[in-house]
Amino acid sequence: MASLSSEEWRAICDKFTNAQNLTDVESRNDPENDPFRSKYKARELLREIYCLLKSFEPGEGEEDRGADISEQRPTEEPVDGQTEDWFSRGFSGDSPAGLRAAKLGAVEYYLGVNHVDTEELSAGQEHLMNCMKLLEGCRVSPENVSLFIHGRNQLGILWAGRDETETAQGFLETAESIYQRYMKEDGSPPTDMTEYFTTGENQLTHQERTKRFELAYTHTMYYLAQVYKNLGETERAATYCHNTLQRQLRFNQFSPMEWALNAATLSQYYITKGRYMEGRHCLSAATVISGLAGEIPSEAAAQESETESERREQLRQKRAEIARCWIKYCLNILQDSKKLLEDNIGELDTDRQDELKRARRQEEEEEEKGRKSAMLFGSEDTFDSIASLEEKVMCLLPLDFTEARSVFLVGQNYVTQAKEYFQMDGYVTDHIEILQDHSALFRSLAFFEEDVERRCKMHKRRIDMLEPICKDLNAQYYLMIRRQLMFELAETYNEMMDLKLTLANRQADTQSLDNHTIKKFNHLCSASAKYFQMFLDSLCSPEGKVPEHLEQEVLRPALVARFRVARLHSRLINSAPSAQLDSLNKSLENYKYVVQYCEAHPEAAAEVETELELSKEMVGLLPLKINRLKARMEANN
Repeated sequence: MASLSSEEWRAICDKFTNAQNLTDVESRNDPENDPFRSKYKARELLREIYCLLKSFEPGEGEEDRGADISEQRPTEEPVDGQTEDWFSRGFSGDSPAGLRAAKLGAVEYYLGVNHVDTEELSAGQEHLMNCMKLLEGCRVSPENVSLFIHGRNQLGILWAGRDETETAQGFLETAESIYQRYMKEDGSPPTDMTEYFTTGENQLTHQERTKRFELAYTHTMYYLAQVYKNLGETERAATYCHNTLQRQLRFNQFSPMEWALNAATLSQYYITKGRYMEGRHCLSAATVISGLAGEIPSEAAAQESETESERREQLRQKRAEIARCWIKYCLNILQDSKKLLEDNIGELDTDRQDELKRARRQEEEEEEKGRKSAMLFGSEDTFDSIASLEEKVMCLLPLDFTEARSVFLVGQNYVTQAKEYFQMDGYVTDHIEILQDHSALFRSLAFFEEDVERRCKMHKRRIDMLEPICKDLNAQYYLMIRRQLMFELAETYNEMMDLKLTLANRQADTQSLDNHTIKKFNHLCSASAKYFQMFLDSLCSPEGKVPEHLEQEVLRPALVARFRVARLHSRLINSAPSAQLDSLNKSLENYKYVVQYCEAHPEAAAEVETELELSKEMVGLLPLKINRLKARMEANN
C-alpha cells in the first residue's frame, strides 16, 4: 500500500465536505417519498473515504489500528475505572498511527450517525462501537478528545432511545469524565473532527475550536439531565439542566425561545421543592431571554410570509406558556405560606406570623447571598435586566397581606398575559385552567385579609369568573372539567356563607338576624348545596342511578360532597317547621349515605376519617331532633 498523495488527500477532503453538505443542508429539501435521499448519498461518500484511508500504509513500526474494522463486532464500553488510563497509555493521538486511527474512527462515527439518522439503529451502533474500538489504544489528546466525547454522546442517545437508561448513563458519564480530565490536564482548544478532513488553509480558529468542543460537552450535560430524570434522580437532573442552561448562555449556543422555555420548565421543579429564589431566577431569565427572539413589526404583517406568520404565532404561544409558569410561581408561594401560617381551623395564626417575621430577616438574607452566587444566568448584557425583573416579586414566603398582595398582583398580571393567547375560542382547557389558577390566587390572598367583607368580595370574584364557564361548558365533552368547577363553586359559596355568618354573629346572635341577612345566608347555603348536588348527579348513570361503587379518583370528593350537602341542609334557617323538617330529613339522608357507604366499602373510611366520624355522630343525633320537631308540629296542630 502506498502513501496518499496531496491530490488524493484533497479528493478525500472534498468528498468529506460534500458529505457534510448533503447531511446538513441538502437533506432538508429531500422529498417526502424519499426522505433520506441525501443522507444515503452522504453515506456512499463516507464509505469511499473509509476505503481510501484504509489504503494508506502506516509507517515502519506503526500499528494498523484500522485493520479489518468492517468485520469487527462491537465491544463493550470500558468501565468508569478505565477512564484515567486513556490519558497515559498507548500512543499519542498526534502520532501517524494514532492520527490515522482517529481519522478512521471519525469516519466510523459519521457513518454511525448517518445510520441512526436513517433509522438503522443496529448498523449505527456497530459503526459507533467501531469508532470506540479504534480509539481504545489512544491516549486522550487535543487531536482526538472531541471524537472521544462525540462518540459517547451518540451512544448515550442511542441507548436512551431504547429505554436502556443505565447503559446510556455509562457512556455519557464516561464522556463527562474525559472532558473534565482533559480540561484539568491540558485544556487547549482541541482539534474538531471536521478538521481531520480539511486542508491547511481551512483550519478552524482557536475560538471556533473552543466553541465546538464546549458545545459537545454541553450536549453531554443535557443528555445526562434527561438520563437522571428518567432514573428518578430529580435533584441531579435539575442540577445538570441548570448547568446546561448556564453553559448555553456562556458560549452563546442557544435558541432564545427554546432556552427560555427550558428555563421556565426548570423553574417548576424548583417551585415544587420550595426553592423560590432559584425558581424566580429561572423565570426572570426566561422572560428576558425570550425577548431576544424579537418580533416582526406590525406594519409588515400584511407582507409577511406564511413561515413568518407561523413563527410569530409560536413566539406568542411560548411567551404565554412562560406567563403560565409565572402564575404557578405566584400561586405556589402563596399556598406554601398559607400552609405555614394557618391554625388547626384554617385561619391565620397571628402568633406564628409574628414569630416567623422575627426569625426570617437576617437568616434568610444570608442564605440567599450564598445560594445566589452559584445559580446566576446571563452575561453582562442580561444580568441587569434579569435582576430588575427579580426585584418585582419576592422569593421569600409572604407573611402578611401587603406581601401577599404584591405576589398576587404579579400573578394576576401574568394571568392577563396568558389569557391573551389561550382564549376560550380554540383553547378551552388551557383557558379554564388559567381561570382556575386565577381563582386560586384570590383564595390564597383572601386568607391574609382580615376584613371579612373584603374576603367575601374576593370569593365573589372567584364565582363571577367560574360560574358562567361552568354553565356554558358542554357536559359530554368537558365532564371532568365541569366536575372540578362545580366542586370549586360549591366550596366557594360555602366559604362565603361561613364568612357572612361570622360577620352577622359579630353584630347579633343567630336568632336575631334580620330578614336580609337570613335571606343572604340561605341563598349562599342553597347555592353551595346546589353545586355539590350537581357534582354528585354527574356521577350517576344516564338513568340517574347512584353508582354502587365510586372510582378512586372521585371517592373522596363524592363522600365529602355528601357530607357537605348534609351539613348545608341542617344549617338552612327556616321559619316554617315543615320546611325545617324537610331540610333535616335531607341532611340525615346524606349523613347516612356516608356511613353506609363506608360500612359497605371499608377501604373508603381512610379517605374521609373526619367526615365519617362526624356523620356517625349526626346519624345518632338528628333523629332525636327530627322527632322533637314532629312532636311540636303535632302539638300545634
